[in-house]
Amino acid sequence: MLEKIQQYISDANHAELTPALIQQMATLIDLTSLGESDTDSQIAALCQKAMTPQHVAAVCVYPKFIPQVATLLRGQAVKIATVVNFPAGLDPIDKVQQDIRQSLQAGAHEIDVVFPYQRYLAGDKMGAQDFIRQCRSACGDDVVLKVILETGAIPSLEVISNISSDVILAGADFLKTSTGKIAIGATPEAAAVMLLAIKGLQPSVKRKLGFKASGGVRTLEQAAIYIELAQQIMGAEWVSPQTFRLGASQLLDVALQTL
Repeated sequence: MLEKIQQYISDANHAELTPALIQQMATLIDLTSLGESDTDSQIAALCQKAMTPQHVAAVCVYPKFIPQVATLLRGQAVKIATVVNFPAGLDPIDKVQQDIRQSLQAGAHEIDVVFPYQRYLAGDKMGAQDFIRQCRSACGDDVVLKVILETGAIPSLEVISNISSDVILAGADFLKTSTGKIAIGATPEAAAVMLLAIKGLQPSVKRKLGFKASGGVRTLEQAAIYIELAQQIMGAEWVSPQTFRLGASQLLDVALQTL
């Protein structure tokens, strides 16, 4: 598998950075502000930035800002996302389910939950999977559930592959690389493994699966690699806001300036 992954990455490094690709990037971004000191005025500016001519895929904020974002983005095509069990992945399931329900009631469309990877790595794989099943139950069938694996804390590509499959089978709609809160964020190697897991399981699940690269994606060239990887593995037409996201807020300014 490693040889195949390295070939995918080698090919992706030659992705051509065209104006059309840069324009597409803007529509794939989850524009995010998850700072501990975020203010209402900062969130208002974030929502204003989200309304580019193409508009971003989603705005992602802490749960307490959802009502404000729902008001500012009313009538717009931009989704509202929030985070739970974030960033350490250590919250009890009762709290996480309550946070999910309250976030949805406040107006969120998408939930980004941190997978309890420490629990999984300590040997409680079934418990970690059940955690995601209960998150899926709290979300219901119509809410997009993105599960953050925190791949930078996972010791090998094989384990990332196993967790990816387990999380999909437990009910995840999207696999997301990272919180952006630890030293190692997204990597092309982890992305390729996750995309291969999605490709392998997509035929056997009834819902559409997606992938999100997040954590350290700051340049157009980096973003192009993840898009090209997804196109190689999943097909040229697969990349869209319904199946592919970039957690790369700084990238929007770079993309718009370049265009």
